[in-house]
Amino acid sequence: MKAELTPSLWRDGWYRFAKHTHSPNFGPRPANTSIDLMVVHSISLPPGQYGGPEIEALFTNTLDWDAHPYFEQIRGAEVSAHFVIRRDGALIQFVSCDDRAWHAGRSSYQGRDNCNDFSVGIEIEGLEGQLFEDAQYETLSSLCAAIAQHYQVHHIAGHEHVSPVRKQDPGAGFDWLFLQHSLGWPDQSFPLKN
Repeated sequence: MKAELTPSLWRDGWYRFAKHTHSPNFGPRPANTSIDLMVVHSISLPPGQYGGPEIEALFTNTLDWDAHPYFEQIRGAEVSAHFVIRRDGALIQFVSCDDRAWHAGRSSYQGRDNCNDFSVGIEIEGLEGQLFEDAQYETLSSLCAAIAQHYQVHHIAGHEHVSPVRKQDPGAGFDWLFLQHSLGWPDQSFPLKN
């Protein structure tokens, strides 16, 4: 009797359980870079509105800049993240984790600059400082565990921790302690002792 092979969770940096929507906004990581950090962000477009196509449009350079007055503030932005987690927990991947997504900007973590070089960026649909959904934490926890297993990543921080002067997301509404308990990771894996 022939044994069935279990499909791999990863192929060329693409996660099997995510919808794949390719962003042109990425580049190669520096040679010999160890991917050892996950950065959690929050995003909603327009701010406070959920479920529309605007995030995907932004990350694929197809956003109609004239569709909402807020978009004038970000006109021409070429950004991406590796993943977006929707309010219902749906997961979209835009950039292979083997590549460098454009999510953190000017940043530093534990004395290392340019976090995009060595991190995986995860956007959670929501407004900075506000609460997130249980389904999002469930998806995030599963995703973080899969990334950690494949890339040997054991550190996670918010955008607010890697770019504290510029950014405040995901903010006070994000439950770091819940995520830590879900993952079972030690305090030193997180930016602040909970």
